[in-house]
Amino acid sequence: MLRGIPFDSPLYEVDEDRGIEYVNCEAITAFFTIKGDVSEILPEGLKPYSDPPQGGVWISHYSFSTLGEYFEFISTVQVEDEDGEMGYYIPYIYVTNDAAMAAGRELAGAPKKLARIELSKDCDTIQGTLERPEGRRLVTFTMKPSARATGELIDLVLPRPTYLYSVRHLPPIRGKGGVTQLVRWYAEIDFHSDANGERVIFTGPGSVSYDMPSAVDPVHRIEIDEIMLSIYFRFDMKLGFDDIVREY
Repeated sequence: MLRGIPFDSPLYEVDEDRGIEYVNCEAITAFFTIKGDVSEILPEGLKPYSDPPQGGVWISHYSFSTLGEYFEFISTVQVEDEDGEMGYYIPYIYVTNDAAMAAGRELAGAPKKLARIELSKDCDTIQGTLERPEGRRLVTFTMKPSARATGELIDLVLPRPTYLYSVRHLPPIRGKGGVTQLVRWYAEIDFHSDANGERVIFTGPGSVSYDMPSAVDPVHRIEIDEIMLSIYFRFDMKLGFDDIVREY
């Protein structure tokens, strides 16, 4: 069992074999080509998977998890590691739950911060927003789920497992004890099925805007060129830890 601190009342507890488990979740995700160079964002050991580079944003509501209920915003860049594995590097990630923030940072190196995140439905649209601090809108993602997402594209962009990458950094104290590691972890996403056995994944037109660019939270650095796919889906998920692929 992986535990946070304090040891007598840890902020989180994670079963190392089962990982972090999620049930009855929903999310909207946009995949897009990235305008410009992302090399300054990527750590050593990773390179863009395609030319031009591709990335995405993910805004989700986890109604139940072994870390509690929370909302999450993720920015990603699709990458390839030195083993030839395809996955997503996470330069920016925000949550609404302190246990999720601590577990993500300490175990996987995911650079989680607390923020205000919402995922709402109005008329025929679903909208996700990110604010930090509250009232300063960084991102608005709106989509209209209008058709079933079919074919192999979903399994190409979200394979099972989907590998994720982040840099875990423990600063040294007076030159002692520091470590910086590139961590590969994974998401196993199980899409819900309806009564007819079809996966609950819908696609439709979507837009993502960076409303108020911030030097403190520069999510706008992943500049969007063309949105290739927007989807809404319901799912269960497990997050686990695969390997330390590089130490710097």
